[in-house]
Amino acid sequence: MRIFRVGILGATGHVGQRFVLLLQDHPWFEITHLIASPRSKGKAYSEAVGDGWRQDEPMPEGVKKYIVHGTDEMALLKDSVDFVFSAVDMEKDALIQLEEAIAKAEIPVISNNSAMRWTPDVPLIMPEINPDHTQLIKAQRKRLGTKRGFIVVKPNCSIQSFVPALTPLREFGLEEVFVTTYQAVSGAGRRLSDWPEMQHNVIPFISGEEEKSEWEPLRVWGKLTEDRIELARKPLISSQCFRVPVEFGHMAAVFVRFRQPIESTDILMRWRDFSSVAGEANLPSAPRPFLRYFEETDRPQPKYDVSSRKGMGISIGRLREDPIFDYKFVCLSHNLVRGAAGGSILTAELLVHQGWLTQTK
Repeated sequence: MRIFRVGILGATGHVGQRFVLLLQDHPWFEITHLIASPRSKGKAYSEAVGDGWRQDEPMPEGVKKYIVHGTDEMALLKDSVDFVFSAVDMEKDALIQLEEAIAKAEIPVISNNSAMRWTPDVPLIMPEINPDHTQLIKAQRKRLGTKRGFIVVKPNCSIQSFVPALTPLREFGLEEVFVTTYQAVSGAGRRLSDWPEMQHNVIPFISGEEEKSEWEPLRVWGKLTEDRIELARKPLISSQCFRVPVEFGHMAAVFVRFRQPIESTDILMRWRDFSSVAGEANLPSAPRPFLRYFEETDRPQPKYDVSSRKGMGISIGRLREDPIFDYKFVCLSHNLVRGAAGGSILTAELLVHQGWLTQTK
């Protein structure tokens, strides 16, 4: 396979930096363009980032001298990239306009942003869960008037922790879910070192997160039609979302009620045997296994488990019966890897596997 040429839109931000790290030595994708706001235009990447490098790993030497292009120079990309990852921080309307303009220039966009998650013909993809939803690209291309360009988006980072664990349980008649998420500060683009209000503190509100936690899973689980997704009717989901003083890792405390009685051994078996197109195709970023259950009563923990399977796996623990619901358990995912850049990279790998992403030269 020839290497795909990739641009990163929003390359100087927290998620953009994680894209830079994860794409180093990727077997299919090579970074050729870094794009950021016009104020970074013309600067070397290391200069544009300055002292704002927020990753624990050092900036890769190979990208330090890359010249950053501005978002006002997107025409330069038409013949020099095969697709772009988008993690740019912009107002919703401006972002929709920008991503659609890129797609109309026949450059596919794999977006980490929330702006188009509810656009009917834009697939909202978790590669292991709803790979068939990429078929919406046909309707989207018709609307945009493109032959090659399209937009695919990644779901909210917080639902990545619990939706994978719930997915194999839906066959048991999953009726109701109550979930509380405990979200790391990096989900807000911050570090503990620069957010003193979070030291020894918990904030019981994250704008928009509870609505996303309750509704986005229903679109991920929804039924594919020709030009849209019919939302799943069940389960009903109620959520609360907290910001906690943890650097990386979103956790979820999950309570579930089923239509009929089931045994805990059935749940454990479904988690153990879960398989997916991404795993069976041996996509480079697909974790093996996707779901891992911890027998220890005090696991998973962000400190020890957030980077499990290179940060792409979902960790589950503490399954037990509940006196109000039927069962309860906890989940953990890496919000910047599985929940952001890594999830988008795996989505791009799926799109290559399915034939939606092709090379221009």
